[in-house]
Amino acid sequence: MKSGFGAARLAGLLLAAGTAAFLPCASALAAAQSARDPSRAQTPATNQQPITQLDPAAQRALAEQAITTAIEESLVGERYVAMGSSFAAGPKLPPAKTGAPARCGQSQNNYPSLLAERFGMILSDRSCSGATTNNVLGPWGDIPPQIDAVTPQTRLVTVTIGGNDLSYVGNLFNATCRTRSRESVARGGKPRTCAAVRVPTQVDYARVEMQMNEIVRRIRAQAPRARIVLVQYLTPLSADGKTCPESPVSAADAATIRAIGKRLAQITDKVARERKVLVVEMNLASANHTPCDAEPWMIGSPEGYDGSKGLQWHLNFAGMQATANDIAWWLIRSGVREALPPAPPAAPGQTIKN
Repeated sequence: MKSGFGAARLAGLLLAAGTAAFLPCASALAAAQSARDPSRAQTPATNQQPITQLDPAAQRALAEQAITTAIEESLVGERYVAMGSSFAAGPKLPPAKTGAPARCGQSQNNYPSLLAERFGMILSDRSCSGATTNNVLGPWGDIPPQIDAVTPQTRLVTVTIGGNDLSYVGNLFNATCRTRSRESVARGGKPRTCAAVRVPTQVDYARVEMQMNEIVRRIRAQAPRARIVLVQYLTPLSADGKTCPESPVSAADAATIRAIGKRLAQITDKVARERKVLVVEMNLASANHTPCDAEPWMIGSPEGYDGSKGLQWHLNFAGMQATANDIAWWLIRSGVREALPPAPPAAPGQTIKN
């Protein structure tokens, strides 16, 4: 997981642009701290050197401190818009969220809800199961464009999107159906009717990248002060090819699905890097939390599963909690104060145990 635009990188840009115009001396930093929070007031030091007279390492250290301090803020009572597909919505993860379109399958325990509670934000959850980048930018039948919820008052936007454009999640269901069909035939039963596992074209990938860029551009245009976070899809299949009853996918189909996930993650990283927004790499954090692992963050598709913990091939509560924790970790790192900090605080890849 990494930031597309961290404090160190921002500090370097300010130095290149002439930081002295913003921070003529270290006492200005103390004054800014005191003005924002009197409890942190300090007695300005005398004979402080202008920042341009410090050595480069000291300049960078002071600039990084200034950036971290300058962006430290509370988001309590501010507007947060969550956009994306089912990995954000949480279909069939109990309890269901009231007031959302039924077909979107939003859960009260999805990561947008957990994150909003943690920072005391007012959530506008527009995530919807099955959504593509088209549905973020445009209407989906009777559901308005998700991005319409973003306004100048929005201070945080999270986006998990692109998987349905490339049949990433749909292919998991199709591959499972194909495996169950073969098992049925082997037992003397009838074959099932299953859709093919789709292999996206280069045009498909290029279009997802174009759409993601447009999503970030539109968010910036509609909410210039908003923090934008691109959230990667969790990893559904073990990288080493390990299979288990919870992951009934053939080796060939698994290879196709892994390749789609890898390419989608690369595209998301590229957009975040080029657009200078935060990316939270849940694909990496969840690599050892697949349905076949001891502490899964996703539900696979075991035979006879009753759906009580969420939809097959989607996040369970631990996965939603881990995603909210990792986003929170990066927000705190960038200077946001929590309204309800966990005890103890969790680093990326960890879950909070109550």
